[in-house]
Amino acid sequence: MITGAASGIGRAMAFRFAHEGMKLVLADIEQPTLDNTARELAAAGASVLAVQTNVAKLAEVETLASRAMNKFGRVDVLCNNAGVGSAPRPCWEQTNADWEWVIGANLWSVIHGIRTFVPLMIRQDSEGHIVNTASMAGLLGLGNFGPYYATKHAVVSISESLHFELAFRGSKLKASVLCPAFVNTRIGESERNRPDRQPVSLTPLEQQFGEAFRTALHAGIPPADVAEKVVEAIREEKFYILTHPERKTDFAWRAGNILEERNPDPQALLAALLKR
Repeated sequence: MITGAASGIGRAMAFRFAHEGMKLVLADIEQPTLDNTARELAAAGASVLAVQTNVAKLAEVETLASRAMNKFGRVDVLCNNAGVGSAPRPCWEQTNADWEWVIGANLWSVIHGIRTFVPLMIRQDSEGHIVNTASMAGLLGLGNFGPYYATKHAVVSISESLHFELAFRGSKLKASVLCPAFVNTRIGESERNRPDRQPVSLTPLEQQFGEAFRTALHAGIPPADVAEKVVEAIREEKFYILTHPERKTDFAWRAGNILEERNPDPQALLAALLKR
């Protein structure tokens, strides 16, 4: 069961899981792309159920779960992967609609996925795995993408809670949190799926942030590489899934600031992020 499955990392996970012989439930808000992905997988021999779903809405996630169970009778792997980017603007210039859209797609989607699917998976009383897609942004912090960073930090924290809670209950289920850095996907074009899309006026500095982000995405690793790491993590029951080893120094830099009670240096982090 994969959300955000029509393109990017979700699509790559679907093809990689199909290679393992898994039956697939694919959810995405973008119907034409979802249908194309499902057709390609079916043509390759996979058993596929594709369900257009707005994962920010609980009722639609519940419908997704019902259709998955009716089709296959069980869910063994849950990938809460759907997500969107945010405009490169200061927190105070992000509108309520901006915050609500990003929180809905990135955070409520994970909450709905956990609350809807995990009880079903626990009742199966068998081995299974939940993978929540966060981001390197869930382990760092950088200005001008406040809604995105806030939601990804929350997904990391919720995933850590889930990891402990499953262990405390003695559940056979395991959890992982996926924290990729730059991957060659269309997340920089997330506004294409926003129902209340409006033109955004950006300052030169904000435009620089946006252009640097898009350039980094274009030069990022293929989604298939991320999907391979996800499969490895499920097999090895590995919680943190980091796709870019070189980013560990950035995480260490932030942790050092916290431990030393040192003010973060915006220029130092900006230079470190944009040099790659």
